[in-house]
Amino acid sequence: MKCILSIAGSDSCGGAGIQADIKAAQYHGVYACTAITAVTAQNTIGVQGIVNLDASFVVEQIKSVMDDFKIDAIKIGMLSNHKIIDAVYETLKDTDIPIILDPVAISRSGFKLIDDDAVNSLKKLFDIAYVVTPNFYEAKLFFGVEKYSDIFDVEKKCKNILFKNLTQESSWNNDVLLNENAEVKEFKSVKVHSLNTHGTGCSFSSSLASLIALGKTLDEAIEISKKYIHDAIEYAPDFGKGSGPINHILNQITK
Repeated sequence: MKCILSIAGSDSCGGAGIQADIKAAQYHGVYACTAITAVTAQNTIGVQGIVNLDASFVVEQIKSVMDDFKIDAIKIGMLSNHKIIDAVYETLKDTDIPIILDPVAISRSGFKLIDDDAVNSLKKLFDIAYVVTPNFYEAKLFFGVEKYSDIFDVEKKCKNILFKNLTQESSWNNDVLLNENAEVKEFKSVKVHSLNTHGTGCSFSSSLASLIALGKTLDEAIEISKKYIHDAIEYAPDFGKGSGPINHILNQITK
């Protein structure tokens, strides 16, 4: 059985963050270890509170796991301040384990989640990531990409960059990969019009990490993860008063 390590925040309503990462890994038959960076009080309506863990304790969690487990891929999610980001970078900078980095900085609604110091620190992690998965707003923030043609002017800061939903089409989700060979590839899926999208970014990146741990190529992992997220949104349980969680255990519900 393959094993991943998720370094991310905790979501009290279970739809995003560490909780989503564990569920997505289990869906793919992969074991998930964790290092929690922050604890949040949140639900489908919003985030009511956040407590960041001390950077040294985040590192202690990472080292504890990696000293005892064979980790096949690492997923990095919310690193909420520059101290945590710098500590994670120093801990992982020499690893040869593939790192899937979800650069959590701006929400899907365009709300900035971290300060400028953290944004600048986060860029260092691009150098050691196997793939970075910015959303539409993060693509502009980190890479200056607002539209498809901008991709060809990107200065590579990591091996692979997957720009999620870059073209903002009404009927399609179009993700665009700039790979390590400077090739541009598009991955399309039919858009599900639903409010139940809480945690899709976290779940997608942890799905990628799980599939890469299983030996899939990046292209294969993207295709499978997109199908997984599409179906998980379509068959969401419709919990909460706002943006509800997706159905991570899809195969158990729809059989």
